[in-house]
Amino acid sequence: MKKVQIKRNTKETQIEAELNLYGSGLANISTGIGFFDHMLTLFAKHGGFDIMLNCSGDTNVDDHHTLEDCGIVLGSAFKKALGDFSGITRFGNACIPMDECLCRAVVDISNRPFIVYDVPTNKYSEYSEFFRAFAFNSGINMHITLLYGENAHHKLEAAFKALSRALRMAVTKDAGISGIPSTKGVL
Repeated sequence: MKKVQIKRNTKETQIEAELNLYGSGLANISTGIGFFDHMLTLFAKHGGFDIMLNCSGDTNVDDHHTLEDCGIVLGSAFKKALGDFSGITRFGNACIPMDECLCRAVVDISNRPFIVYDVPTNKYSEYSEFFRAFAFNSGINMHITLLYGENAHHKLEAAFKALSRALRMAVTKDAGISGIPSTKGVL
């Protein structure tokens, strides 16, 4: 599909993003939060998405606005890049290990956003805001569940990788699907 660009400027964040849904996993990410840059870079790589994202946010306050607003922007970019959803597989799932952790993500590109996020981490609990904003702005029903694990970094890395692989499966064009993948004829 097409490459899309999204800009979002608020009093809390200024974001420019470019997404190629059917890329090769290239990433150029700068959010001011090193760990988040790492997560978005591996998200792009394992999803096969080319993502350029530059965010200047009020991280002097905390990471909340940057995480949420990047989710809004990337979710909006996904929705725009999907167009009318014609020919996509629609559903995707992945179960990804990261050392001692195992995380499952299941998605439905249904244009009926919902999220079940069950990845308990004290250190990175704020990252749920990214996933929520991404789900609701992309129109994707997402279920992300940590099955088990100890290390907070590994838990979140498994979650990002599982989501990226599930999305990669769901956005794949299926030659056997003609038109919109719904009995309603619209998503």
